[in-house]
Amino acid sequence: MTDTGPLFVSSGDLLADRRYKAAIDLASRGDFLAAADILAQTIELTPNFATAWFALGAIRDRLGDRAGAVAAFERTRDADPQDYHGARLQLARLGAGEVAPAMTETYVRRLFDQYAGRYDTALTEHLHYRGPALLRDAVDATMRAAMRPMHFRAMLDLGCGTGLAGAAFRPFVDRLVGVDLSPAMIAQAESKGLYDRLVAADLARFLAAESTAAGQYDLAIAADVFVYINDLEPIVGAVARVLVPDGILAFTVETHSGDGVKLLPTLRFAYGAEHLRAVVAAAGLTLVSLAAAAIRIEKGVPVDGLVAVAIRQA
Repeated sequence: MTDTGPLFVSSGDLLADRRYKAAIDLASRGDFLAAADILAQTIELTPNFATAWFALGAIRDRLGDRAGAVAAFERTRDADPQDYHGARLQLARLGAGEVAPAMTETYVRRLFDQYAGRYDTALTEHLHYRGPALLRDAVDATMRAAMRPMHFRAMLDLGCGTGLAGAAFRPFVDRLVGVDLSPAMIAQAESKGLYDRLVAADLARFLAAESTAAGQYDLAIAADVFVYINDLEPIVGAVARVLVPDGILAFTVETHSGDGVKLLPTLRFAYGAEHLRAVVAAAGLTLVSLAAAAIRIEKGVPVDGLVAVAIRQA
């Protein structure tokens, strides 16, 4: 899921809002210079109109004006402390801010609330998303190698979204728990009747609460979730604490040829293989497989990914 356009938040000034909407209409028809001119006039009226600043940054970027785009995104960031629009990510993409800034809860929540109604169609029909199937196959191979049945007493679906991964694993699970930051995604998952428990919450806070009763889950999965997290070590460590002995963590990530974490032009994070190995080891887990896979197709090109399976040794 990518998102580079602003989601409208009123300036509180009716005239400024109207000018903004006129500029967006011009941009939608390809007249970017005129749109940029109207947006510049708009922010003269309302200097803290974050949505207009963000739109101006996006249009300047489209016109090849990097310096102008950076200046506009910086003003967006200053006017939008919760980074609702994702200006900090745009600055990082342009090489003008933190290399890999954390995505704010506000940004991620509104991103997925916005897409919840068309999420399944977008992923399965347009992006040929294979994450859940790849994870199911990887976990099945791990269980076969250990001569254990493909059956789990309790499974935790991290960033469960609309329930695509839950559907892939439901036949093998007695109790299925899903957590996601987006209430709209949780509502979509609930409508499918797959989960025994669904929680709308930040992953870190949810896991901290769950860890008070350590060893709850035989399996935890994260399908296309860690691409929105810039620092996996605390999350993977927290997951390890809620796994039973011999419990499994399986997840997908996007990857790159270097090491460490990298913000991609799609505004998702990619992880180097050696960095992932270090993260898993720091959590006290044993990595049993790390396989390259194309998790989705974007613009006709396979996206480089990794499918990881790790075990909390007894």
